[in-house]
Amino acid sequence: MSERERDGYLLSTDPADVDRALVHRWLSQDTYWAAGRAFDTVSRSIDASVPYTVHCDGRQVAFARAITDRATFAWICDVYVEPAHRGRGLGVWLIDSIVADCTRAGIPRLLLSTRDAHEVYSRAGFAPLNGPQRFMEIDRRFATGTAG
Repeated sequence: MSERERDGYLLSTDPADVDRALVHRWLSQDTYWAAGRAFDTVSRSIDASVPYTVHCDGRQVAFARAITDRATFAWICDVYVEPAHRGRGLGVWLIDSIVADCTRAGIPRLLLSTRDAHEVYSRAGFAPLNGPQRFMEIDRRFATGTAG
């Protein structure tokens, strides 16, 4: 667990600092990748990840999480900044913090997926997959009628 401060914002990795109802609302109502995601699914995903939150004046204004084995791999996902706080570098701060923490932990491979924020993530060192043909998936999100 760690806390960092910047420009009146506090970044935390303490799971107790996550406002789960707020994160659920953001993800299930405001995102393309998790639209309609159930509260229980959001809550379980937080429990199985390293959550990152940003707070301003005691209120959560941003969220991201890293799914990791804490040794070889991390998947960064569910990056969200409340609209009123966008444009202040909070998303970049979240990503840079996750990358730095994973680097310190010796995790050599980090992945993420984005439809429209390639420029933001490339600033943190991300690039298109090297050898995407090696990756395979099972994606049941839409076959079962449940998103995310």
